[in-house]
Amino acid sequence: MATDVLDQIRDVLGTRLGTFLININSYAILLTMPRQARIDFPGLLHHVIVRGIEKRSIFLDDQDREEFLSRFTRLLAETETECFAWALLDTHFHLLIRPNLAKLSHFMRRLLTGYAVVFNLRHNRVGHLFQNRYKSIVCDGDAYLLELVRYIHLNPLRAEIVDDVESLANYPWCGHRELLGRTSRTIIPESKVLPLFAKRRRAARQMYHRFIVDGSDSTPANLSSGGKRASLNLDPDLDEESLFDDRILGGADFVERTLRHSDQFSTEKKGSLTDLINLVANHFGIEKSLLSQPSKKRSLTQAKAIICYVAMRQMGIKGVDIAPTLVYTPAAVSHAANRGEQIFLKEAGLMTKLETIL
Repeated sequence: MATDVLDQIRDVLGTRLGTFLININSYAILLTMPRQARIDFPGLLHHVIVRGIEKRSIFLDDQDREEFLSRFTRLLAETETECFAWALLDTHFHLLIRPNLAKLSHFMRRLLTGYAVVFNLRHNRVGHLFQNRYKSIVCDGDAYLLELVRYIHLNPLRAEIVDDVESLANYPWCGHRELLGRTSRTIIPESKVLPLFAKRRRAARQMYHRFIVDGSDSTPANLSSGGKRASLNLDPDLDEESLFDDRILGGADFVERTLRHSDQFSTEKKGSLTDLINLVANHFGIEKSLLSQPSKKRSLTQAKAIICYVAMRQMGIKGVDIAPTLVYTPAAVSHAANRGEQIFLKEAGLMTKLETIL
């Protein structure tokens, strides 16, 4: 019952949410506060952090890790996204990437959804694998790229997965080993990081290694967040009274440029509920008008469940706005969205088609 109440509250609020608890008639209800929209347009450098739901492991063995990296590498090539650093831990992972053709949200949707489907099938499980909202910080790469690379590549050491820097060099699930030339993986192009240390490859690797060692001996700045405190910790020379943004790691000039461009991209028209219904109907070979009629036919209820899930959870459309079109109540839309997630995760072809409207 508490879940039903929360879903109805979400429908009324119609917003993306932060977190706090209250009690209503002895039920602990999770309410939320509005979050700022993610800054997302092609060409931005993002530090992405993805965690397992309830801090659970998202990689149970090396086969899971290989599956993830295979999918990640393939998407990098398909979308012309650049990777500068990466690290896989048991319960979360870090990526430092720059999508050049599409938005980060498109890249992450394909990466996370695809991996979750394979993981759930392989381990005979259902339900969410990741926390609902991954974290992404827009970063000033011109100023802080190398600090970010070091921060991410030292994560296995600071998480005590490896004992020391020498052990880190042999840890196979981190881009550090790649940059040292100790693996055949080529997730990070040589032209992106090593030339920032020296022209010759051998000298660049030696200087990069020394850079990592120096960082392992010092207290790290927290680069898993943006805003004033994180930016000043990284660069104390920044003006404390200048413009900062919690979604951005960088100084005032970078923040201003990023927000200005973000405003331009935010005016882009996104797909509508009608577009979604047309796409789902065509995918399943269903007459569109049947989706606006009451029915218990399995093919129709499954299609409606997918529409509810995508509309609510990925397009941000309120349940009260979806309900009349599908001849549902707002509560029924919420229930259908919960069912629709598992159905949607099995429809790989539909996921690809949705890229045109999301």
